Amino acid sequence: METAAWWEVLLGGVAALLVILWFRPGIKAAIERGKTAKKDWPAVLIPIGLVVLFVILLIQMVR
Repeated sequence: METAAWWEVLLGGVAALLVILWFRPGIKAAIERGKTAKKDWPAVLIPIGLVVLFVILLIQMVR
């Protein structure tokens, strides 16, 4: 695969910067809502734990 030309890298950087600036108000509001939100770690940890156990079960079934 050929490496990108300097103008392609520059164009990609400008596009990324424009996207960040465009979404900045929404990102800032989401961060503020996150700081005031109730912390509910079991709602995150329980599904992740179940997925890990399911993957371990699948691995054990294949062996």
